[in-house]
Amino acid sequence: MRIGLFGGTFNPIHRGHLLIAEQTRDHLSLDRVLFIPSGDPPHKQTESLAPAHHRLEMVKLAIATYSHFRLTDLESRSTHKSYTVETLHTLRQQEAGELWFIVGLDAFLDFPTWKGATQLLTAANFVVISRPGSTFTQLSALSLLPSLPSTGLKTLDDGHETRIEIATSSQTSLTLLRLPPCEISASVIRSRVTQGLTVSDWLPVPVQSYIIHHRLYSSY
Repeated sequence: MRIGLFGGTFNPIHRGHLLIAEQTRDHLSLDRVLFIPSGDPPHKQTESLAPAHHRLEMVKLAIATYSHFRLTDLESRSTHKSYTVETLHTLRQQEAGELWFIVGLDAFLDFPTWKGATQLLTAANFVVISRPGSTFTQLSALSLLPSLPSTGLKTLDDGHETRIEIATSSQTSLTLLRLPPCEISASVIRSRVTQGLTVSDWLPVPVQSYIIHHRLYSSY
């Protein structure tokens, strides 16, 4: 069993998140993807963050029609800050199979600041997804990572390669995966909702209805 772990604030979850999860599942032959909405994320500002129970419910609505997507409230129900190292420790006890932690390149560039960073790369497989505004060659500056081939990183940025895999231990690996650019932004969605502008092209219908019903991100 190969299980993808897709964490994030999902503030709100949008079509881009679903597409990334689907494409990553296809590329890595994952049996399922487990969505992990955060509770109190240590690396995020919380001024515009919807309450955890709302974000959890929106993910539940968004993935309802996907048979290979699952949801956990492991982080969203927590009363303290959510750290990846602790989440992986718990999930390794709950899930039978290989764990593949999915993270955007922009977020992974802060990897050295993550709690327990030196333990993480051998706790699970990591999948780093391309993100607009970030380049894989930037990873060469991260000292905690295994030696990364600069030529290989450039082939990803140039679009000549789709993925590179680097062993991080005898049982785990770091996969760098280039996907088609996803221009949908949760922050832009929140801004448009605040301004009363349409976001129907970017959100699953049940999520949009939930936001309207609960007046999330609204200024009125």
